Parts: sequence; C-alpha cells; structure tokens
Amino acid sequence: MTRAEEFEELRPLLFAIAYRILGSVSEAEDAVQETWMRYAASPTQPQSTKAFLSAVVTRISIDVLRSARARREEYVGQWLPEPLLTDTYEDPERSAELADSMSMAALLLLERLSPLERAVFVLREVFGFDFPEIAAAVGRSEAACRQLAVRARRHMDAGRPRFAADRRDREQLAERFFDAFREGDVDGLRELLAADVQIVADSGGKAPQWAAGIVGIDNVARVLAAIVAPLVRIGGLVEPHDVNGQPGAIFRDRDGRVVNTWALEILDGRIQTIRSVINPDKLRHVGPVADAWAVIREGNRARRSVE
Repeated sequence: MTRAEEFEELRPLLFAIAYRILGSVSEAEDAVQETWMRYAASPTQPQSTKAFLSAVVTRISIDVLRSARARREEYVGQWLPEPLLTDTYEDPERSAELADSMSMAALLLLERLSPLERAVFVLREVFGFDFPEIAAAVGRSEAACRQLAVRARRHMDAGRPRFAADRRDREQLAERFFDAFREGDVDGLRELLAADVQIVADSGGKAPQWAAGIVGIDNVARVLAAIVAPLVRIGGLVEPHDVNGQPGAIFRDRDGRVVNTWALEILDGRIQTIRSVINPDKLRHVGPVADAWAVIREGNRARRSVE
C-alpha cells in the first residue's frame, strides 16, 4: 500500500479528530491537508501510520485552536460550531456515541476546556486512544495526560444533560416538529417544546438573525409559526437532515441555495434548544449559499402582500 493509499484510508479518522477539537469544518480540512503534506515529506516510514498521523493532526489542531480562540473572543454575536452533515468516520458499534460527541451541545461544552484538555478528551473518550499514544500526540507525560483527562471529563460531565432522549425517539419527535412547523401549527409546536426552550443563532454579523434570542415556549412557538408562512410563499424549502449527528434541517431558497441550518437539542422528550447557523462563511461546505438578506426582504414583501 502506498503512502497516499494509507493516508486516504485514515482520512475519515483524522478529520473526525480535527473537527471535534476545532468545531470547524474548514479548519479541520486544512489540518488534515497539512497532516498529509508533513507525512508525504517525512523521510522515514513510521512504525504505526495511524498513531503517527493521529499525533500530527492533533498537534496541528491544538495550534490552530489556540489562535482561533483569540478570533472567537472578537466574534460578533453568538459563536456556534460549523454544521457537519455527515461524519465519514464510521464505527457501527459506536455510531450513536460518535454522533453525540459531535453534537452542537457537546462541541460547545468542549469550548470550555483548554486546547490540551480538549485534545486529550477527544482522543481518550471519543476515539479510545491509550495514554502512551495520547502522550506522544500532545507532547506531555502519561501522568499529565491522565490528569488532563480527569479534569476534562469532570467539566464535560458537569455540563451534560441528565436526561438525553433515545435516538429513535428524537427522530420521531423531530418529524412531528417539522410537520407542525410547516403547517404553522402553534398548538402542535407547543406540545413539543420545553418550557424554557430557546432559539440561538450564529450570523457572525454577516447575515440577519432569524429569531435569535427568543426564549420560552409561547414566544418560540409563535415565532416559529410566523416564520414559515413567508418562507413558503417565496418557494423556500425546509429539508430535514441530521446536523452534527442530531435531528435538524437545512433551509433553502427557491433555487436550492442554503440559507441556514437548524440543529435540535432534544431532552426529556422535548425540544430544549434550536441552534441556527446562518453565517454564510460557515455554510459554504454545505452547498451554494443564498443571500439571506434578500430572502428576508422577499419574505417580508410576501407577508405584506397578504396583510
């Protein structure tokens, strides 16, 4: 097997590691590409290609995350991870666990950790690397990595919800939610929303905030019902799709271009949070991106025409 073939075989794992450390599709792809360049230029063949490449992509991701944190402090509005529609790394026995580890909620919890804690947690808790491998990857002793892992796990456990829904239950609830949303059924929406439900939106200051910062079952249900009518009138589409391994949707304009994505956080049989990414810079990997301002203007005109 050639180096290129070895690398392509491991690419899904490398991307999965980088994305969970960085929360960014574009930065993860860049980290994986840089890993290939270093591997291709290496004069020696490593004893374990998987261990070598995983260590390289982890170190690159840590460095990128350290610089990205300064940029995120200056970010306009709420920062959310870039939506990921499909994780190409597959492990049938752990598919549900892997999906949960890349959820918006999990990635936002990971944001609370230091870059080293985050990398150690991802390698150990998500991908099951042993501590000698982790120590080699992050350049710390095994004892230090164990301490980092304990601290990271403590922070993550403290922030995790106590009652997560079964995957099949989540899918069924999401299906009912989007049916009620398309119909503008306020009562139907209310039945599916948690009392303290909220809508969180990430526009990065580059797109309109669609219903951002709305909290409470009554407010959210009314806003959701109000959104759908003008969207339908202008030929917009709501395409249910897993987003970060959780039920969600892609919103498209009449030409099929991406307006935004939604990811639903479902707890204890109710929708707790709707996270919307509308920043065009975070959607380009999903497909051609719509002009969200134009979509809003067209929707407003459609609404006024029937009032």
